[in-house]
Amino acid sequence: MNVHFMSRQCSITQSSPVRGSRIHRRGLAKKKGGIGMHVTAVTARYFSPNLKTRRLWVPELKKFVTLKLTARALKTISKRGAYATLLKAGIITTH
Repeated sequence: MNVHFMSRQCSITQSSPVRGSRIHRRGLAKKKGGIGMHVTAVTARYFSPNLKTRRLWVPELKKFVTLKLTARALKTISKRGAYATLLKAGIITTH
């Protein structure tokens, strides 16, 4: 499976999709009175970041900046402020 996820990346945290597995199990657990669980298949899958496209107003620059951000990055911006966060991430530079 050749999947390209170049655009699915957070501008601030650099979080991108990671590859993982979906494990299929069959049977009743011993704890519940069965003979135990058995893995019947392991299938490849991707864990995608929780991305949102947002237009942020940056008062120091007096303009809007459109970014693709994770929910975690939005919380960071709320805490530290847009200008400081974007500066640390290297998205904007000082003059």
